[in-house]
Formats: sequence, structure tokens, C-alpha cells
Amino acid sequence: MATMKVIVADDSRVMRQIVIRTLRQAGYDWWDIEEAEHGADALERVRATRPDFVLSDWNMPEMTGIELLRTMRAEGDETPFAFVTSEGSPQMREQAAAAGALFLIAKPFTADTFRETIDPFIA
Repeated sequence: MATMKVIVADDSRVMRQIVIRTLRQAGYDWWDIEEAEHGADALERVRATRPDFVLSDWNMPEMTGIELLRTMRAEGDETPFAFVTSEGSPQMREQAAAAGALFLIAKPFTADTFRETIDPFIA
């Protein structure tokens, strides 16, 4: 299987590590994962490395996840994008979908949640 380049954006280092560990447990150990500390950091990395997938937190300093997604889409960047965030209100889910996100996974999550949600998009 070809390596997939993925950016995980979250302002919490601990949360990034949990997301990455859960991805590995879900079987995505073939992903090449790069970490971003906030939306602006993620945007720079997206422009520089053209990842295959972006997994982002919603609430971050400098640039939020939804601002990151909207900026990418405004620049014509169609990289598959999804949220892993602490809250998943119906309003947030609507905003995410309207901006072009594939899905929103709310914490707490499990390896099974990741597998069931992500697999349909990368199969």
C-alpha cells in the first residue's frame, strides 16, 4: 500500500499524540504523519507538502480548524479534510460539511470510531 501523507493539527501536543496513537491502533500505521500546532502552521505545511489528508482540531489559536479548511478551499486546495474535536454540535457539523469537510469525529473516540469513519473515504 502506498504511503499516505497526513497532517494532524491540534494545539495540544498530548491530543496530537492521542490522535496519532489511535490512528496507529486503527491500522493506519502506514500513514506518514506530520504534526501541526495550529491552523496557520497546518496551512503552511499543506502548501509546502501537499498531504493526502488533513485531520484537524476545531478550536486552535492563530487560525481555527474551520478557518484552515475555508482558506484551503478558497485557494482551490481540495485535499480531503476532517475534524477530530472535543465537541461535535449539530451546528459545527453543519458548518464543517458546508465548508467541505468529509466528517467530524468528536472526542472521546476509539480506534473503531476512526476505522469506521475513515475507511469509506480511503478504500
